[in-house]
Amino acid sequence: MPGPRKSVSSRHSAPWLKAANHLDTHMAFLQSAPQRQPIFRSPPVVLWLIGVLAALHAWRVTRPGDGPDSLVYEYGLYPLRYSRAFLESHMANPGTLWERAVPFISYIGLHNDWVHLTINCFFLLAFGPIVARRWGASLFLIFFTICGVFAALVYLAFNWASPVPVVGASGAISGLMPAALRLLPGQAPWAAHSDAPLAPLFSRPMLVFTVFFAVINVLTGLTGLGIGGERGLVAWQAHLGGFLAGLLLSGLFDSLRPRNVGVPVDR
Repeated sequence: MPGPRKSVSSRHSAPWLKAANHLDTHMAFLQSAPQRQPIFRSPPVVLWLIGVLAALHAWRVTRPGDGPDSLVYEYGLYPLRYSRAFLESHMANPGTLWERAVPFISYIGLHNDWVHLTINCFFLLAFGPIVARRWGASLFLIFFTICGVFAALVYLAFNWASPVPVVGASGAISGLMPAALRLLPGQAPWAAHSDAPLAPLFSRPMLVFTVFFAVINVLTGLTGLGIGGERGLVAWQAHLGGFLAGLLLSGLFDSLRPRNVGVPVDR
């Protein structure tokens, strides 16, 4: 009877097998390494915007003396600055037309403290990439600014002649929320660019989220829910104004987007 066969994997393996293994090792070394995935799956414009907001706040709070407060007075949105009756009764100078127009945008770059900034940046990082990836950097920034301006106008209408200023990017970010939700059926935050149509304005998810957003903001603004019971810290009217602008304008901006915008997130 023939004896048992020896396995080729024994220590007496054929020389040609050792050479093949050696060649495979060299070939594996020459192969390109697998492509690294990005740490943040976000378009650069969103990360740059967060960096700019953080830099502006750091610059404001590190100014000496009353510098931080003077920047808020100059570039924050004070409703009393636009009340003719208040200005005449106090013989105050409202400033030039330019000085009265700038705060409608500049207030977005000011924040009360680091907690305020961090919360806003968290929501910006959550909703901003969906919109920026679909529309591109230019339309994203224009849309963000318009929502911020509309938020300021609504706050001004509800707080006419108030001495309490509004600062922060939350109104503009509130406009990104409905736009992002309308895009979600065809594009998740981690997905690549999509040409899927927006969710209808009166679809059930949009209506539910709109009611939820409005109720939470009104309760927070009027009762101080979740902020230690102190009122006046949340500009809920600005949030609702920015949200409404984003909800109504998202369809128009989506029709204006260049069709070649959007690349896979792993590139």
